[in-house]
Amino acid sequence: MKFATRAVQSSIETGGTTGDVSPPIHLSSIYAYDAPGEMRAGYEYIRYGNPTRALLERCIADLENAPEECPALCFSSGMAAIDCVTRLLRPGDHLLISRDVYGGTTRLANTLLKPAGILFSEADATDAGRFLEAVQPATRMVWLETPSNPLVRLTDIAAVSAGAHSRGALVAVDSTFASPCFQNPLDLGADIVMHSATKYLGGHSDLLGGALVVRDAELRSRLNEIQMIGGAVLSPFDCWLTLRGIRTLDVRMRAHEQRATAVAGFLAAHPAIARVHYPGLEDHPQRELARRQMRGYGGMLAAELKGGREAAVAALGRTKIFTLAASLGGVESIISYPPLMSHAAMSPEERYARGITDGLVRLSIGLEHPDDLIADLDRALAGG
Repeated sequence: MKFATRAVQSSIETGGTTGDVSPPIHLSSIYAYDAPGEMRAGYEYIRYGNPTRALLERCIADLENAPEECPALCFSSGMAAIDCVTRLLRPGDHLLISRDVYGGTTRLANTLLKPAGILFSEADATDAGRFLEAVQPATRMVWLETPSNPLVRLTDIAAVSAGAHSRGALVAVDSTFASPCFQNPLDLGADIVMHSATKYLGGHSDLLGGALVVRDAELRSRLNEIQMIGGAVLSPFDCWLTLRGIRTLDVRMRAHEQRATAVAGFLAAHPAIARVHYPGLEDHPQRELARRQMRGYGGMLAAELKGGREAAVAALGRTKIFTLAASLGGVESIISYPPLMSHAAMSPEERYARGITDGLVRLSIGLEHPDDLIADLDRALAGG
């Protein structure tokens, strides 16, 4: 079946006694045994499993083309999912991170991994060959984010996976910006896919969640054990909201992309803009890679204003349709300022090394009409 069909059909379950098309929310935290040691339907306690969560986990795994024996694992947040993955590492192990990633990922490495004796380093992953040169003898895991936050840079997942595997390292990919609609890292050789379900999977800025998908049953068992012990599971209601969001994921992602392409083209031609970061632009240096490993360019873009911080902050204060907020992936258009928001914890030197200039703004293009979005930005850039 095509992706759009699977997104709808995998998120519903009509086999119950009442034939619910919209799946019920199973709120119970405990489940009755038929006899000591005999669970009625495989559930005993909500931290170990829940019917609503199980449906979502099967759904997300199906959308990522994971094998049937590897349902996804759904977490209370995207950061909880990332934390679970890093707990596979032991003191002395090395984690290689692509340089252009969400600020929270870097904070986790600095604040939690480093004191635990886990080594980590960062390298530019836009060139797979040069990135793989940063793999060390102790490297046990490579963490990629593609498309990346906030510069929407891409990494050749297949090339990095092949190279990392030859050196004995696992490859994990944060694929939040693409969603399963536009990218399936497992098909490209990755071992682990992470999604912040808060973003495009949910799609309505009303839930907090994360997900991991793998293609190896033993690896899933290890991650599942870590999750059960740590307890960072997604609530039944947030599972239900995510299932509801997934049903429209295909049409939303294609609408996001159509509007983002129009906005990116407008900004690229605007005299106040120095540079636009969006792989859907004809002159984007990674457009061919995007065409090769993705099925769409997504709804995220970034733009650098020529006037630097002063111009960027002023423009942010003038938008009427774009909401100034820290998240992304919702039906509403969001604009943010990475130097003082998602990457505020970094020093200016660290931000500059990543290409995050003082004039950079990040845009999550929603589902409003593109003419209105362009008019809003035009007015903001013009000072109106």
